[in-house]
Amino acid sequence: MRFIALCFLFIVSCHLAGYAQRDTSAINPMRAYPGGQGGMTVLDSVVQATAAHKKFIADSIAFLYIKYPDLSVSKQFVARVLNENLYKGVAFLDIPFKSKSILRDGHIRQTRDQWIITIIIGLLLYTAVLNILMNKDIKNVYLSFYSNRSLTQAGKEEGQINFWAFIGLYILFSLTFGLFLYQLASYKSIYYSISGFRLFTSLSLIIIVLFSIKFLVLKFIGFVFDIQKLVSEYVSILYLTYFNIAFVFLPVTVCFSLLAAQYIPYLLAIAVILIVVIFTWLYLRSSVNIISNFRFHKFYLFIYLCALEICPILILIKALNINF
Repeated sequence: MRFIALCFLFIVSCHLAGYAQRDTSAINPMRAYPGGQGGMTVLDSVVQATAAHKKFIADSIAFLYIKYPDLSVSKQFVARVLNENLYKGVAFLDIPFKSKSILRDGHIRQTRDQWIITIIIGLLLYTAVLNILMNKDIKNVYLSFYSNRSLTQAGKEEGQINFWAFIGLYILFSLTFGLFLYQLASYKSIYYSISGFRLFTSLSLIIIVLFSIKFLVLKFIGFVFDIQKLVSEYVSILYLTYFNIAFVFLPVTVCFSLLAAQYIPYLLAIAVILIVVIFTWLYLRSSVNIISNFRFHKFYLFIYLCALEICPILILIKALNINF
């Protein structure tokens, strides 16, 4: 009886041990695959399946758009392009002559240097100060254009414009003409080794030096040929002409910096016309009368005009590489 009880307990214990082992395998998924901890898990299989799906989608997109497309896709693309762009009217008669759309092709806007406005304001204030301090001399410069009597009197009297008024107006002429040349070079897209404010300063200094040399050469010619009075009258007519041109260049430079690019050619045409009128009315009207009182061969006059009037202007235009 005792032996039978021991056998029964042994069989029950073996049965419970096998059931516990199966239950542990079902609870711990890590032992459901070969290799235990080093084998494949359910989480790893999910990650692999997700990566495989993403690779499948990427390969499908690459095959559709990067590689040679399917024939049906190509036909759809061609049909869509033809439907959007192919003309469907009758003999092109239904196309309006002018488009009603307000959209137009744009253009590159040329920006101007900001310091130019500062220079222009400074020149305007400088001109106002000259007018306040030397009102009589500025008035004589203006009257020389309108009144032939004032011009003749200015040519005969060297003291018609005092020394400081001459220096002030000469600086105004040089700065205004230099700024005009700088704006013209920028408009023509001409580039030099220097640019900006340095270029403007260099142009102004070049103008001061050139015209100063011209006046000195004229004084030297008058001294050599003993015609100082004639040369003095002629120099007076020259600087009165230049100063009147300076008063023309001042509003031109203001308009040059404010107007749009499409209006600049009209501005240049107006400026050239005004300069020609001033030069003809002042310079030729008075210089011919002065020169006619002195008898010499007209060939000498031609040489002078080419050497000291026309040639310096042409050299300046050629040196600056400005094409009109």
